[in-house]
Amino acid sequence: MERYSRQEAFFEIGEAGQQKLLRSRVAIIGLGALGSASANLLARAGVGFLRLVDRDYVEYSNLQRQMLYTERDAREAVPKAAATEEHLREINSEIEYEPVITDVNGGNIRALIEDVDLVIDATDNVEIRQILNANGWKLTAIYNTHSNADHIGGNRYLQNQTGCRVYA
Repeated sequence: MERYSRQEAFFEIGEAGQQKLLRSRVAIIGLGALGSASANLLARAGVGFLRLVDRDYVEYSNLQRQMLYTERDAREAVPKAAATEEHLREINSEIEYEPVITDVNGGNIRALIEDVDLVIDATDNVEIRQILNANGWKLTAIYNTHSNADHIGGNRYLQNQTGCRVYA
């Protein structure tokens, strides 16, 4: 596949690694600056399935830091999950997207994460982080993109009570 030829040429990925990416399933919780940027990069890399989860709508105040969204998205108050899917389909139409416009809570978290290989926690919400941690029962890893007040810069590894590795 020419689209991914540069990644396949990279020894650490190769053709087998690219096929693994194409079979991978990722849920991104939160589609603000970090979540939308993560979604953009994963779509370009060829991750085969992206579940895009956010309850918010694009606002003008988002445009200076959330690079995937446009003035039209803000003017029409498009849900971030829908706008992300629309823009990513123009970047890579060969992968599957599932936009989910919802509040993440204890009642829906399992349905959102049970069939994915990786969850990217791109929220700025401690409650959602705790819900993810408590329900990471099947996952190998949850990657947290935000720094905590007690840890500035970089990421740290935490072992949660379910045995899921949490990168915070």
